[in-house]
Amino acid sequence: MIRAEGPSFAARFAQLAAERPDQPAITIGGEVTTFRQLDRRAEQVAHLMLDLGVKPDDFVTIAEPNSAEFLIAGVACWKIGAVPQPVSSRLPGLELEQIVDLADSSLVLGATLEGRTCLPTGYVAPTTTGPALSERLGADPEEVVATAWKAPTSGGSTGRPKLIVSGDASRYRPSLAGLGEVIGALPGETMVVPGPLYHNGPFIWSYLTLLAGGHVKLLPRFDAEATLAAVQEAKASAIYLVPTMMQRIWKLPDDVKFGYDLSSLKTAFHLAEPCPPWLKDEWLDWLGPDVLFELYGGTEGQMFTVISGREWMEHRGSVGTPISGEAKICDADGNDLGPGQEGEVWMRWVDRDTPTYRYLGDTTESRDGWECLGDMGWMDDDGYLYLGDRRKDMILVGGANIYPAEVEAAIGSHPEVLSSAVIGLPDVDKGNRIHAIVQRAADSELAEDELMVHLAERLVTYKLPRSIEWSDSSLRDDAGKVRRAALQAERTA
Repeated sequence: MIRAEGPSFAARFAQLAAERPDQPAITIGGEVTTFRQLDRRAEQVAHLMLDLGVKPDDFVTIAEPNSAEFLIAGVACWKIGAVPQPVSSRLPGLELEQIVDLADSSLVLGATLEGRTCLPTGYVAPTTTGPALSERLGADPEEVVATAWKAPTSGGSTGRPKLIVSGDASRYRPSLAGLGEVIGALPGETMVVPGPLYHNGPFIWSYLTLLAGGHVKLLPRFDAEATLAAVQEAKASAIYLVPTMMQRIWKLPDDVKFGYDLSSLKTAFHLAEPCPPWLKDEWLDWLGPDVLFELYGGTEGQMFTVISGREWMEHRGSVGTPISGEAKICDADGNDLGPGQEGEVWMRWVDRDTPTYRYLGDTTESRDGWECLGDMGWMDDDGYLYLGDRRKDMILVGGANIYPAEVEAAIGSHPEVLSSAVIGLPDVDKGNRIHAIVQRAADSELAEDELMVHLAERLVTYKLPRSIEWSDSSLRDDAGKVRRAALQAERTA
């Protein structure tokens, strides 16, 4: 029986395996996993988890790279009522240990840690011939539910680990299915996911697609041309993007990027970091205003906004209006601010009795039922939200607030720049000076004076970098995240 709040994830995947056994569920690197294979392999991994002592509501840390095995491991967790806790497969050992200790994970997949039960990348779960999962658990799939369906780490860098444990159980409730429809996760349709699964966005986009009965075309890692090829090959109707990906794709040679057929796309969402207006304009012209969408919201899930391409052209620079939860702008003392006044973005959930999340390793900044994630912004007269930058990332220079994202957008508009990160470094006279770390294209001979001329046409004088440093590697990961605190610490040690 399907309960009012929706079937358990365990029951939903069993249902999909029965209804569409031979339909592709996951494709990566030419390897196809059907829904029947997904369900069977997840059952085998679930048995192995039970053998290793995993219990309902235990955290299982998944440190696998992008792979079918990663997605199978998540389904296996839900089949026994455990909580998938995704992390990067490239985490330094100490950071991984801190996260696993914080979660007190009963199992770690894809890594080896002393004193923890672990399975290395490439493990193979044996085929089971004993009792069924329902017998071992003493419950049918509909009754097997984890109290939290995910527990990712924070997308930012606070210098200490933090887990964001979902306030929602592993049930395919109507609101989750509705979000899937918004992002283009539809039955029988293909979603291209080029981002790392340990981040909340790719994690949600992938699993909502699978839960809807759709097909996830997963890339092992982001590659600009391979992403376009994946859309064309799968005739994908939807894609997950972040502006860093959009910029790397856009800076491909015209004959390359325009050589692929993207006409199958009906929904392209970008999120996770600010999108420079010049880049948004280019993509709107390319894909069309009815295809390109933007979403803003934290992993915490108190509130999120969505804006279509057409709305964005009428409210240029906005991230949209809330479609879940509420938002308002306050000054530093907690006073509400009116339209056009910049301050801190506060948000709260509505139409539910329980929080959307809980932290492990941190506390919530809250006031009278409202919460703040540290973003700055303002609203217009129509209630559309506009973002400045993270409060902790703002650079105070001689009394003026500088948003790194604005400077990075100007730097990124140069055709020979692939990525950049702007930070504040100590300055005796003005407190801080703006320092830009810039990655040039491989064959670029871009010089500092040429870049400064480019920036002088786009930024007021006090926002111009006072120093520029060249980097041979990307300053952002494939999820569009940059660790400014670490970059600052390395240069001020």
